[in-house]
Amino acid sequence: MKGFVNIRIDDRLIHGQVATRWSTGLKVNRIMVIDDEVAADEVQKSILRMAAPAGISTSIITEEKAIHNIKAGKYESQRVLLVVKRPKVLLDLINAGIPIDKINVGNMSNRDETVQVKKSVSLTAEERHDIEVIMAQGVKVTAQMVPDDPEVDFSNFLK
Repeated sequence: MKGFVNIRIDDRLIHGQVATRWSTGLKVNRIMVIDDEVAADEVQKSILRMAAPAGISTSIITEEKAIHNIKAGKYESQRVLLVVKRPKVLLDLINAGIPIDKINVGNMSNRDETVQVKKSVSLTAEERHDIEVIMAQGVKVTAQMVPDDPEVDFSNFLK
């Protein structure tokens, strides 16, 4: 995807690490959150926008709008950090014809019906399946909490 410098799964969306370490380390000018629920909630959107660093634009949009905007080339001249809560969103983008070649799994909190696969990453059976389908399509999936950490192939945690 032209214009996208990192695609990250992090259920905290825009927070300290994303706002400071990832966005500045990658020199992004836009943080994009794709989440239908958050995009419909003005309070959540306002909070996320406040968490973004000064000078960095935010897009907090639905899957449908993201697919349309990406296919239209709206972000090609930018440096975008894309953040989603769940792998299903990225699988939906791929299935809609959006070319994704690499995904970084950051934080997925422990929730009901999840199994911890690594520190700070717990998956439901559906999330695990979605990641496996994404990897089977040739997408490189890595685990990396902050840019200074080494990238680790996510398949190491699914054994």
